[in-house]
Amino acid sequence: MKKIISILIIVAIVAIIAGIAYVCVFKDGNIIQNNTQVGKIDDWKLNMNFEESDSFMGNFNSGISMGVTSDSATNSFSAESKNIGFSVGGAKDTVNFRENIKNGYFPLLSDITYNGLFYEYSFNTGNKEESEELFSPSYLQAVSSDPMSKQKEYYMAVGLNSNIKESDFQRKKLNLVVALDISGSMSSSFNSYYYDKPTQNEDNLEDKNKTKMQIANESLNILIDQLNKDDRFGLVLFESDSHIAKPLNLVGETDIDKIKEHVLEISATGGTNFEAGYKSANELLAEYENVDTDEYENRIIVITDAMPNTGETSDESLMSMVKKNADKGIYTSFVGVGVDFNSQLIETISNVKGANYYSVNSAKDFKSRMGEQFEYMVTPLVFDLDFNFDSDDYEIEAVYGSDTVNIATGNIMNVNTLFPSKTNSDGEVKGGIILLKLKKKTDGENGKIKLEVSYKDRNGKQYNNDKEVEFKNQENDFYDNDGIRKAIVLTRYVNVLKDWIMYERTGNINYICDEKCGIVAEPEDGWGARLIKLGIHERQSEKLSVSTGYKKIFEEMKEYITNENKEIKDDTLNNEINLLEELIKTK
Repeated sequence: MKKIISILIIVAIVAIIAGIAYVCVFKDGNIIQNNTQVGKIDDWKLNMNFEESDSFMGNFNSGISMGVTSDSATNSFSAESKNIGFSVGGAKDTVNFRENIKNGYFPLLSDITYNGLFYEYSFNTGNKEESEELFSPSYLQAVSSDPMSKQKEYYMAVGLNSNIKESDFQRKKLNLVVALDISGSMSSSFNSYYYDKPTQNEDNLEDKNKTKMQIANESLNILIDQLNKDDRFGLVLFESDSHIAKPLNLVGETDIDKIKEHVLEISATGGTNFEAGYKSANELLAEYENVDTDEYENRIIVITDAMPNTGETSDESLMSMVKKNADKGIYTSFVGVGVDFNSQLIETISNVKGANYYSVNSAKDFKSRMGEQFEYMVTPLVFDLDFNFDSDDYEIEAVYGSDTVNIATGNIMNVNTLFPSKTNSDGEVKGGIILLKLKKKTDGENGKIKLEVSYKDRNGKQYNNDKEVEFKNQENDFYDNDGIRKAIVLTRYVNVLKDWIMYERTGNINYICDEKCGIVAEPEDGWGARLIKLGIHERQSEKLSVSTGYKKIFEEMKEYITNENKEIKDDTLNNEINLLEELIKTK
């Protein structure tokens, strides 16, 4: 009998172990029970009928850290001796401009910006001095003849240097809320314009192309992958109304795999109430407005095609909301999705302290950029940067590469924000330059320039430094280095593209851009833009066109860039040569 009892006990133990094995699996060293990580909470609150979901498992004590430390592999850079540099806020790429041309659409003037293009390149800033300053500008000079007018032009570049070692840079913990646009316009394919047809439904979509919503969902999950255990993450969805999909809670206490599954199930519907989505994001962050800024950064990231049509839609009101947040230490990033992304709106409202914006070409491209840039994207370091330019012989004629709309007043240049920026193996800083075009006031051979710089760090502490330089007014063209030479080439390239856009747009009587009609171009199918009342930010496409005169100008610009690159030797400039070739071939 004892033997039988022993056997039964052993069988029972085996059965219990088998039962545990049945309901438990191991993943990355964590026990997963009932498809949910033990100690991790799936705090998703909504299903796509916008009803509170049963998957919400409870509340966090989100104000208390559970002693989880950051993942050092993702929260700091490899130990290297070189310094990082700075780049300005605002536009961080020209993806939307390039994608419109690639797909045969005419871009907007705001699709191509100087600072957006500069951030796609790395620059030799000419930094030769050791400094203890957080921001340590260097100054480069050039005299360069315009390739078309042959007139002599004078330039000074400001190199955006820091004394921060890559090995020492570490972003702060994040309280991050993403506001995700799920409006009907997000249902169109990535490379088509939603408002090109009177109605849109699934039959309108090309099967071979992902929708903007799919790209946005995948991009959001890529953003989530950049977060550490002691960051907090919340999610707001907005269409005609806003919905809190996920409360702002610690990543280390969240079942992130389940959250990412929910994200991929999000679909597009309704209008676009940017105001409602942004206000809901603020509500989630309200608890942390007075957070210790030495430890935490508060940021909202808006993923959108930027075509609001309900709620408050004026540029001024939306910019006011972003600015009010910035004054409270809550900064904003925008991620634009689709070829019809309205850069005109986002370019305006991202010209605010601590703001920046990126465009999405594909989830794959976004992943490669975020893996390298996310730490920098969310960490503004220098604010309210003012340059006082004092000279009897020169004055500022134009500024290229600043995030500020009104970038120069007399001899004062303003920059809202500097973000940290990566330095490559050659010591060049990504986007690390601002270019000043100077106007000569006297006939003297040389001219002294006094430069007074003031700025604030993230804690509001004021810094000042002064320097006097003597401009080398030489007879022949000269460049202090290839950094300023590259900046001049890119600036002239953007100038030509902007002139082309303004010329072609002005000559097209169907193009209307005002507060009554928005950005409208009459479609070729004849149904007419005036038959549908579009909002100020709703955008239709216009077929790409290049007049004969501008094809000739583009040929000259292509030759100029090709010749300059023999000295600069930057393969990235081939992107601009290829784009010019595409425009030249346009019928």
